[in-house]
Amino acid sequence: MIMVNLDVMMAKRKMSLSQLSEKVDVTLANLSILKNNKAKAVRFSTLEAICAALDCQPGDILEYVPEEKP
Repeated sequence: MIMVNLDVMMAKRKMSLSQLSEKVDVTLANLSILKNNKAKAVRFSTLEAICAALDCQPGDILEYVPEEKP
């Protein structure tokens, strides 16, 4: 599973969701879906804009977590 650690990077940069939304021109609703790990996909252009706004790398936001097998 891919985890989105957007909230962690936002906290490190002291940036609110609404501030990030304005900088990357993505709706609050869509950023919230991404932040809460509900997104099924993310466009590279969106990821690039987020990384530029937060001055970070994609790996700072995205993390692979192996799923436990039953």
